[in-house]
Amino acid sequence: MRNRVLGLVACILGTGAAAQEGGPLSAIDWLSQSVATPAAQDTGGVPIAIDEPPVADQGGALPEPVATTSLDAPSPDAVGLIAPAVSGLPRDLWGAGLTREISEALVGHPDDALPALRQLFLTILLAEAQAPVDAGGRGDLLQVRIDKLLALGALEQAAALIEAASPTSPELFRRAFDVSLLTGAEDRACEKMAAAPHLAPTVPARIFCLARSGDWDTAALTLHSATAIGQLSADQAALLSRFLDPDLFEGEPVPAAPSPVTPLDWKIYEAIGEPLPTDRLPLAFSYAEISPKAGWKAQIEAAERLTRGGTIPPNVILGLYTERAPAASGGVWDRAAAFQRFETALNSGDLARISTALPPVWAKMQEAELEVPFAVLFGKALVDLPLEGEASDIALRVGLLSPYRDTVATRLQPEGQVEVFLAALALGDLTGAVPPDSLGRAISAAFRTPRLPARGQELLDGNRTGEAILVAIDSISRGVQGDLNGVTEGLSLLRAVGLEGVARRTALELMILERRG
Repeated sequence: MRNRVLGLVACILGTGAAAQEGGPLSAIDWLSQSVATPAAQDTGGVPIAIDEPPVADQGGALPEPVATTSLDAPSPDAVGLIAPAVSGLPRDLWGAGLTREISEALVGHPDDALPALRQLFLTILLAEAQAPVDAGGRGDLLQVRIDKLLALGALEQAAALIEAASPTSPELFRRAFDVSLLTGAEDRACEKMAAAPHLAPTVPARIFCLARSGDWDTAALTLHSATAIGQLSADQAALLSRFLDPDLFEGEPVPAAPSPVTPLDWKIYEAIGEPLPTDRLPLAFSYAEISPKAGWKAQIEAAERLTRGGTIPPNVILGLYTERAPAASGGVWDRAAAFQRFETALNSGDLARISTALPPVWAKMQEAELEVPFAVLFGKALVDLPLEGEASDIALRVGLLSPYRDTVATRLQPEGQVEVFLAALALGDLTGAVPPDSLGRAISAAFRTPRLPARGQELLDGNRTGEAILVAIDSISRGVQGDLNGVTEGLSLLRAVGLEGVARRTALELMILERRG
């Protein structure tokens, strides 16, 4: 697990950072009730979990309690997988920021940003950084980060963050349990539950784990007893009964899926031979379908969703696209076929075949919004090929979207206004480059006459760098929807906090990917 997570972190860094009222909105509402949770406790106004906001009391007009922290106690909120020297983010990322406000910014962050910004956001969630000044050693921000990773489908990264924090609380165990269910490690999760006496398994989780361990008789007895005393709803009892003895229900309709579906629900439906499609479930569930247990089409579609989200490395989709010959045509089959034809042509070294195969596969990658993963896979191979015409133009854009953008830009002899501007962006020197359109002018302004958003400047002045970066990402995302001032201000703000490389990559993606509202 550790080696794979390091690979995922490398993937994030390679294409990303060089380096409601009351409480925060819910990031996830689909956690399995696998263990009993502790009674509510006073947390100084900060929710223990972002999916369980505190109930408002009558003390709203009172001042916030003073936060205290033991100076020599390590804080769970400082735990991360990426050191500052690697992430490019400062160790005092949160500075004078408060846990509640940071949490609200993280939870409310949109999930549809450009690839470079998505990877920057993932890096923020995984970065080692000093805990907020009011952290108090509770680990509230850590749990917010883990929940956001789960919401984004970054299951292995979330699992590694939980492990790094040495979890002992029921809330963190619930998250680790669900990750194990969705990644096919349910037996290990059940073993950990059995080995932790302080964890009180809920009835469905206990029955599931008893059955997984082969103790069917005890599982059946537990089910019957819990049903008799009303610990299970009729739907839960019906589903678990089918899980323990499917032959008794042959020919009968399968119980309707609950809403929301939890990972434990999903696993039980899978076990009875009625897996629930993941395309309408939260992104994290897609992870369960990239295993060989799923059909090839389902595997590809799940991997496309996760690759598009930046949470699995591009070589996963490479392996799936090329695993076998497409079984039909249309949609995912056409993407796999185009991908296979291009890879075969590239391996042949035949320029004519490559020139013929590149435009169709690029069109299919644009269709699936997988241009950047494609560039990560093939940008280096295309750099030195003497292609011409349409293939040459595509190869240039692929190269500029890849980690080899600087090499591509320095080797270029750009022709045309757009190409000159793109090469200048890659190198960060816009001298003599004329923006080709209104978006280009908004981008150019950020590099020539930077202008910070008022909120961003306020956060920087208040030593709240992490929140300022989130404002930058949100400003650019707003710009993609038509507010070009947001593009200028967001890119300017990224540059002001030292994320020059991210600003350049974002600018290139804005121009090349055309993610415009």
